[in-house]
Amino acid sequence: MAEEHAPEFQAAPGSDVFVSYASQDASVANAIVKALERRGVTCWIAPRDVQAGAQYAEAIVRAIGNAQAFVLVLSVNATASSHVGREVERAASKHRRILALRIDAAPLTPALEYFLSESQWVEAQSGNLEPAYTRLIEAIRAPAPLMSANAPPAIHGASGVGASSIRLKSHRARIVLVAGLGVLALAMTALWADRSGLTKHATTEHVAVANKVPPVVAAVPNKSIAVLPFVDMSEKHDQEYFSDGLSEELIDHLAHIQDLKVIARTSSFAFKGKNEDMRSIATKLGVANLLEGSVRKSAGTLRITAQLIRASDGVHLWSEIYDRKLTEIFKVQDEISTTVAKALSAALNMTPATGVPSASKQTTNVEAYNLLLQGNYFFDRGDKDDDFKAVTLYQQVLKVDPHYAIAWAQLARVYAWQGYAGELVSAEAEVKGRAAAEHALAIDPSLSVGFYARGNVSRLVAGDWVAATADYERAAAIDPQGEVGRSAYGNILILKAAMSGQLDDVIKWNQHSLEQNPLGTGFLFDLAWYQQSAGSLEQAARTCLRLLELNPDYATGPSLYAMTLLLLGKHAEALMAAQKESDVASRLMAQSSIYWAMGQRAESDRALRALEQRFADRNAYQIATAHANRGEADAAFAWLNRTNLQAKGMLQDLKIDSSFRKLRGDPRFDAFLRKVRLTE
Repeated sequence: MAEEHAPEFQAAPGSDVFVSYASQDASVANAIVKALERRGVTCWIAPRDVQAGAQYAEAIVRAIGNAQAFVLVLSVNATASSHVGREVERAASKHRRILALRIDAAPLTPALEYFLSESQWVEAQSGNLEPAYTRLIEAIRAPAPLMSANAPPAIHGASGVGASSIRLKSHRARIVLVAGLGVLALAMTALWADRSGLTKHATTEHVAVANKVPPVVAAVPNKSIAVLPFVDMSEKHDQEYFSDGLSEELIDHLAHIQDLKVIARTSSFAFKGKNEDMRSIATKLGVANLLEGSVRKSAGTLRITAQLIRASDGVHLWSEIYDRKLTEIFKVQDEISTTVAKALSAALNMTPATGVPSASKQTTNVEAYNLLLQGNYFFDRGDKDDDFKAVTLYQQVLKVDPHYAIAWAQLARVYAWQGYAGELVSAEAEVKGRAAAEHALAIDPSLSVGFYARGNVSRLVAGDWVAATADYERAAAIDPQGEVGRSAYGNILILKAAMSGQLDDVIKWNQHSLEQNPLGTGFLFDLAWYQQSAGSLEQAARTCLRLLELNPDYATGPSLYAMTLLLLGKHAEALMAAQKESDVASRLMAQSSIYWAMGQRAESDRALRALEQRFADRNAYQIATAHANRGEADAAFAWLNRTNLQAKGMLQDLKIDSSFRKLRGDPRFDAFLRKVRLTE
């Protein structure tokens, strides 16, 4: 049921602990508070600390969020209290440390056993609570909690994959990691900030470290919001794919509100699993409002909580709890998305979102939908084995519902990526990918992601930039305000730059995209790349430094910085930067190029020989790059021709790539550009 809005008073400073108890244990709880505060530990306890005029439930929610730790008076009464259960669930969703003071031998309910599985317990001896108080204070003040011997075993089965643990592949590529590339509102499809285009770094964007703050470039607009990843509160903690999907659904829905700044998925998910203050998160993302929540699936039931929070003072503008049957998932998706959008529109005096399709229009089969979300989850993770898992899951979706158009489109996108990354032979990937995309569009001729997927096949595998541009234009026209449309538009600009050599528009687009994705390291990489290609070397170097400050381990980031320093003539600094590169092929290419410029031929030869021996079968472009930097035109053209057979998509940036500047006067260069259709 909906909670009433709290009066807009100034939030009290956070307490050390929030004390939760059943009403029957009030005397024990008050004694604990007295003992803790006598020892300098500030406490929040109801009803004592509920300010006059405040709504009771709202005050509790706020106090849990502001407290550093959560102390539970654990008893038979507490296990039977629904109020205590909700408070524990809230504390767990906010990642607060939970300390349980057990005052009797009460058996735990399954829900409490789950939430307390990783908590620290203190046993209180009957008639003498003083030793328990001492142990409790020690636990509160300890820098990190230790598991008590009396605690139940930890629950296993969590996926453990968050935004900061995405695995990276080492293919030379330039994937456009477009702002938020979230999911279609149709069915919360995969992360669009994906292997959707071409990149020189990695197959997925390695999310920026959330505790690094990018420079503030503008005042925070009141009409701005970030959707934080909803927390999986399911008993087995195995529904992360589902909670992520709901968060992405909301991002895409809110993106259709014309005057609203919505932070992209990549940046908002950088805070996944982190215990950070709401104001700090809002500051780093440059927004005034935050939407958070949790998802709990159990058997055939579903509970979703959502809270819309004004970050400046923590006031809850809206909150709701939805208890539904799992078979009603499509209805509740639409209900939550619409209700949140209306609440936000009313709070900020904006025009409600329009043109957002219903989730139920694609499939009514819950099994197919869940398989789709699982496929999206693995495709997003970016590992080679995960790509094959995604293919298997999408194929399972289509066995259950062969008319699920988005599943066909997603399958096409995986095939396109596999052909580009060398996981499938390019000819096979093109045939399979194009067939899957055509299936999607035959079922739904207005499916934006269907055109987007077909564009990826043309671009990544076939190297047909004109056909890719045409499909991206169709996708952008169908979904101009959504993430698919914005991603398609970005790809259009990139292909235009690749063929024309005019880089101003794509540079401006990356700069603008960083406003929606302030922690989007992929955009920083792309911006630095285009600045370097345009000859703005000092700007490119500064952008690289900002990227590496956010994420020092960003794959191919150090090598891009190294090559920029090489162009600036800073050889020693370039070599130091290259040595920090984690992507082996990129590191060897950079080292071979830098050593050659330094006159150290033997070291350059050694690096180039290792590059050719280890990566000839899948990274011909990197090898061609090294030869071009060494001024070895014949070898460079030989490896470019091999790239055209190996992975045509990797040739997209050849015309503007600074490493091939020495070849631009060679008649063979223009001839090769015509051959690979990189002329207007």
